Amino acid sequence: MALRLATIYFSDGFCMLLQKLLNFPVTKRADLMRRGILAFLLLPILCFSALRAQNPYNFSQFGNETIDFLKQPTRWEGNDWLKLGLAGAGTFLVMQIDQPVRDAVLKDRSYYNSAPTTFGKFWGETYTTAVFAGAFGLHGLLTQNNSTKKVGFEIAQAALYSGGITTVLKLALGRARPYTNEGTTKYQPFTIMDDGFHSLPSGHCTLAFALSTVLSRNIESKALKVLVFIPAALTAFSRVYQDYHWASDCVLGAVIGYVVATWVVDLHDSKEPPVHLSGIYPLTISINLN
Repeated sequence: MALRLATIYFSDGFCMLLQKLLNFPVTKRADLMRRGILAFLLLPILCFSALRAQNPYNFSQFGNETIDFLKQPTRWEGNDWLKLGLAGAGTFLVMQIDQPVRDAVLKDRSYYNSAPTTFGKFWGETYTTAVFAGAFGLHGLLTQNNSTKKVGFEIAQAALYSGGITTVLKLALGRARPYTNEGTTKYQPFTIMDDGFHSLPSGHCTLAFALSTVLSRNIESKALKVLVFIPAALTAFSRVYQDYHWASDCVLGAVIGYVVATWVVDLHDSKEPPVHLSGIYPLTISINLN
């Protein structure tokens, strides 16, 4: 019984280019010969270059990317500032219905400790993010699986970056939480100790949407890419329903979590090599020329 030692996948464009270079006729036999020659000649080079080019996902990379993240506002262009303006304008518009939304949810408190509400709160907790990051990261380290290590790294990174932004805004803005009954326009900037004035943005929504975004971006299934945001939506609902946040707090927190997590995943995807190795045996090499 023959052993399958390696599988090489080449895009049609790459094979057409090779055909021109080697001047092979377009026949099945020539196609097999062409792929075999490429596998023999390029396999050692591809394996070596792919391993070297992979993101290491270590503390050194985290430090360098943190510096890069902090420098981002200095590199923004017109489109980036427009997105920031739209996020601010959207939050301001939702603020106009904050009180009516609160009045509506306070009419029925029977679902305060229901499963969806409790699960939504759980999804946005700091320890939930830590468990997900730790589980994926540990699996990646123990099995030498760069894919799961990537997910754990990105969850931790997105949470720290987005959480940092949210914390600074909470302290700087000092918006009163709904349960204080101070109204939607009560602010005490730079309130450090009083959590009653740490309403805007929602920290739970920030972490929830950062977590869901990283998971969604690393899932192949299109259906799961959407479904993984349901827990984050429940987080937003729970924070408003349990009277910890205004609706606009949740909108801004969700935007921060989503945008930062998207930036983190995009950064790593842009650094990924066009050659990917999956498994040791059977060894599969895929080349992405898009």
